[in-house]
Amino acid sequence: MHIGDGRRTDDDRCPCRSGEVFGQCCGPRLDGSRPAPTAETLMRSRYTAFAVGDAAYLLESWHPRTRPARVDLDPGQRWMMLEILRTESGGPFDDTGVVEFRAHYRDAGGRGSLHECSRFAKVDGAWRYLDGDVAM
Repeated sequence: MHIGDGRRTDDDRCPCRSGEVFGQCCGPRLDGSRPAPTAETLMRSRYTAFAVGDAAYLLESWHPRTRPARVDLDPGQRWMMLEILRTESGGPFDDTGVVEFRAHYRDAGGRGSLHECSRFAKVDGAWRYLDGDVAM
């Protein structure tokens, strides 16, 4: 999966649609200067990584137990919008959490969406994506 041309400035609206600008939202997470304080924040930053084509961040933010050897992003897929549907735990003082989301995209076949319940766990105090169940 992937989207966009990858170019973002700190003043651009963040792709995760938090209402913040990229430089105050997901930008510092992708560049490693500010870790995600919650599972939802990590989910938003991972969506943004797909949106800007940052495969390295996707791998780094994946739990080591389930991390694939590589992530192949589709340059023809453009991520359009993220909806957070539900969160369960995943706060600053939790060790695990769940984020249910719907991510909308456009590709050569038209418009589509990915609906997933993602599980997150902390590794050495940092949130990591563990795995998820895709809803049909």
